[in-house]
Amino acid sequence: MRNFFSRLMYGRYGSDALNLFLLVVGLVLYLLGVFIPLKVLSLLFRLVGYAAILFTIYRMWSRNYTRRREENDQFIRLITPAVQGLQRKRAQMRDKDHVYFHCPSCGQILRVPKGKNRISITCRNCGTVFQKKT
Repeated sequence: MRNFFSRLMYGRYGSDALNLFLLVVGLVLYLLGVFIPLKVLSLLFRLVGYAAILFTIYRMWSRNYTRRREENDQFIRLITPAVQGLQRKRAQMRDKDHVYFHCPSCGQILRVPKGKNRISITCRNCGTVFQKKT
């Protein structure tokens, strides 16, 4: 059976990050359309969900590698800042030993030890000195 799928997908693009995103969005929109009581809105959600799922299947079966890679690269460039921001916030929330502040003049994120009461902070980037309570 595994050999069958390998031969079936030979020369096809397959899956990537954009396909996974489109598939999840399509399924979520379809399920929202199923549970929305308004018929017109429900139909609209289901149709957009179907379209996203069909476009995912089209991309998977495509033989145009260069175009699919370009689409995926554009998607990755678009989504990377948001993903990095979420990862940074998650790391800051897990860090129980430090407090994070933004420099008032340049916006640089500064990490200082927790529990020092009132502390004078010097920005590494611009040299601005400001006081904060930790």
